[in-house]
Amino acid sequence: MLEELPDPLIGARRFTLTVPATSANLGPGYDSMGIALDLRDTVEVFAEPRRVHDAAQVRVTVTGEGAADLPQDGSHLVVSVAERILAERGYRLPDLVVTAHNVIPHSRGLGSSAAAIATAVELASQLLAETVRGELSADEQLQIGSRLEGHPDNYVPALRGGAAVSWERQADPNGARLFATARLPLHSSLTCVAAVPNSAQSTKEARQLLPELVPHRQAARNSSRSALLVHALTADPTLLLEATEDSLHQEYRRSAFPTSMSLVDALRGEGWAAVVSGAGPTVLVITTESAAPDAAARIRTWDESQGGAVRFIPQILPITDAGVTVESTPR
Repeated sequence: MLEELPDPLIGARRFTLTVPATSANLGPGYDSMGIALDLRDTVEVFAEPRRVHDAAQVRVTVTGEGAADLPQDGSHLVVSVAERILAERGYRLPDLVVTAHNVIPHSRGLGSSAAAIATAVELASQLLAETVRGELSADEQLQIGSRLEGHPDNYVPALRGGAAVSWERQADPNGARLFATARLPLHSSLTCVAAVPNSAQSTKEARQLLPELVPHRQAARNSSRSALLVHALTADPTLLLEATEDSLHQEYRRSAFPTSMSLVDALRGEGWAAVVSGAGPTVLVITTESAAPDAAARIRTWDESQGGAVRFIPQILPITDAGVTVESTPR
């Protein structure tokens, strides 16, 4: 029984977590590449040992994105995942008051679920700080969150910031999935422009459109582009247009977000390195800081010319080196 587990806290703690939005795939880097964007959710936490023993007293307040839909109790994803992690380490959830200020758009391909998982992992780590084993190690945080999210492309940059290539290793002797990651030293001129639509897209539904098999030539083409993408991101941004060509997922998903793909087509036709962000429907342009205002202006012009039900708002979003951050308040 979870109620019979010991409390991880000695006394009350108050701290604030922030976590960035992310964009995964970046064109050809399907399920393996991602970047952190400077658009951050903030979660304020007050935690104290349980005052009663039957169940944790949890109160969650959500402002901004998801305020009308997200649960305001222990079933909130950040809280429920943290409780699961604590239980696996032999501790129960303490009493919590959580205030989430959400700005990352939900179901838009900007990593809102990965951000929640990364926040939950860091929350659990902070709650374990006073226990015998202490906080979760960096590798424990990597493995736990990647398994929960299912793939590390969005999760790793949410957790650690920057840009990363991540992959799944051979399972450990017990059959558990193992993940690894390598940080990319990005070219200093790079930034991103996100064209965020007023429509949502289910990641699960988008994945269901993908085929089980692709032709060998198509896979080889994608392999060359993903390798080139690493070079373009780190050394030569002039190659970004070719480097962001995708052969694995975007065309197969066109029916799920046709307007987004029309915007991608238009931007790429003019030389912009535009891709579908994650599972969509946000469109991401990877560009230089000096060119970003022109990209944003072009997106606005295109959007105004369409006049359809789906509208896009461009946002210049720098790539951030900061993943989950923690600021503790003295007791």
